[in-house]
Amino acid sequence: MRINLHPALRRLLHYHRRHRRAVILGIFCVFVGNAVGITAPIAVRYAINGLVENFSSQKLLAYALLVVGIALIHGIFLYLQRWILVGMSRDIEYELRNDLFAHLLKLDMRFYQNYRTGDLMARATNDLNAVRMMAGPALMYAIQTLAIFVFALPLMIMVSGKLTLLALAPLPLVSIATKYFGQRIHERFEKIQEFFATLSARAQENFAGVRVVRAYVQEEAEIQTFRRLNREYVRRNMSLIKLSGLFYPSLHTLIGLGFVIVLWYGGYLTLNGEINVGQFVEFNLYMGRLIWPMIALGFVVNLIQRGMASMKRIHRIFEREPLIRDAPDAVDLPLEGQIEFRNLTFHYNGRPVLKNINLFIAPGETVAVVGRTGAGKTTLVHLIPRLIDPPEGQLFIDGIDVRKIKLQRLRASIGLVPQEPFLFGVTVRENIAFGARGALMSDVERAARIAGLDGDLAEFPRGYDTLVGERGIALSGGQKQRTAIARAVIRRPEILILDDALSSVDTQTEGRILHYLRDIMRDRTSIIISHRLSTVKDADQIVVLEDGEIVERGTHEELLARGGIYADLYEKQLLEEELAASD
Repeated sequence: MRINLHPALRRLLHYHRRHRRAVILGIFCVFVGNAVGITAPIAVRYAINGLVENFSSQKLLAYALLVVGIALIHGIFLYLQRWILVGMSRDIEYELRNDLFAHLLKLDMRFYQNYRTGDLMARATNDLNAVRMMAGPALMYAIQTLAIFVFALPLMIMVSGKLTLLALAPLPLVSIATKYFGQRIHERFEKIQEFFATLSARAQENFAGVRVVRAYVQEEAEIQTFRRLNREYVRRNMSLIKLSGLFYPSLHTLIGLGFVIVLWYGGYLTLNGEINVGQFVEFNLYMGRLIWPMIALGFVVNLIQRGMASMKRIHRIFEREPLIRDAPDAVDLPLEGQIEFRNLTFHYNGRPVLKNINLFIAPGETVAVVGRTGAGKTTLVHLIPRLIDPPEGQLFIDGIDVRKIKLQRLRASIGLVPQEPFLFGVTVRENIAFGARGALMSDVERAARIAGLDGDLAEFPRGYDTLVGERGIALSGGQKQRTAIARAVIRRPEILILDDALSSVDTQTEGRILHYLRDIMRDRTSIIISHRLSTVKDADQIVVLEDGEIVERGTHEELLARGGIYADLYEKQLLEEELAASD
């Protein structure tokens, strides 16, 4: 018969199976350690009865050394079980965090539109810590509880069956209390973790947008908002603490009730001669041994409820399959860079963004895409590396449906410079070399020279080793764009896509960058999106998008002669430049 486990728990057990040797060895140490430790009350019973009959210092020393020896061996196995099982939980946390990170990197952009960064960070930190506590310490304490009951109960029954039944009479009440509190702890902890994600997201957004916060003088308002959220987070945690605080005293009370029964009825049996003094003390020591397991039972339930709440939150991420992935019959062939759109129509959230796009780009050809804001230019180029998945049979590279090309091969063949370049908080050199394995310093310098960045870097005290800060905050907008261009060209891609990549540089720098880029673009397929038409006038083919459709195409001269949308845009830009020059 198959046990119906929650998928989140099955996923966690999969990690335990990877460490089955550690689990087995840890359980072995738990049982051996408790088997040795449970003999201490027996030794005490013999010591008391023996010393009552015939007291001697030699016998007292021998029994004392025996108890110390038992405690020492028990302590060694206690250390081993913690080292093995708790250490295993750290390994599981390490593997789970790696798998979560790898899975997150495979998910599509739509996923990141639905989940905030702070929420994901909360799952990768707080939630993973709660899962680790369930995977290791909770397992260890649960096995300890089982082992002590397995070893202690038969010995207690051997002393007195009736006394054992009375001593364990409060156990059903312990189970009821555990079930009652455990369910509520689970519910409250899950809500706390969700709110912690909100708190983390708010903090992350403020750190990332600190310039905007300062520019709009919103420091005090944001501090007050964070303080309110933080107060609510504390309030929810206090609610959980109150519940947990009520849980443990309840267990202590029920356990104490068992002790009262043992002292009362056990004393009665001793006075009547049904058990001797040594057995009475032995039984009380067994009860003492059972105190921690019964308290640990509540601790285990607490850890399991917290861990399951967190594991479910993590599992919801794993449940999200990447919408963009390799087809079973995907090919891995070198690409030359021929691109063809065949009657491509693309909808986003049910809204048509691109309509009946037919466009052929030969290898080595430079094509410019222009149009008003919102015309669909960025969507068009994002379909090529499958950052957004195109409809099947409507986009081809080298005559192969782009959905039938291995993603790694496809994206490694494309150098994309997005509208808003993202830089990592490392050095300029590392940002340029990102994605270019084995890149030499000479390659980095060449890429920086092509991007027109070398002059700026020469003025930096640390040059290429300048730290750019989070999201490139230490660089200007133009420097960030040029760093992103250098990062694209250093890979020597077969297809180069510049999505309005020169919008933040002046016309003089733009001219210099384009001069160097022409040598690069001569050998590869290039697609340039730009609002500045001076950037695209030398393209082999210019495509004008309007409301998601190609309305014009041709060279710069042909489109000007046609007197359509392109000519209108060009005349407006010339007028704007003249007005700016007159100022």
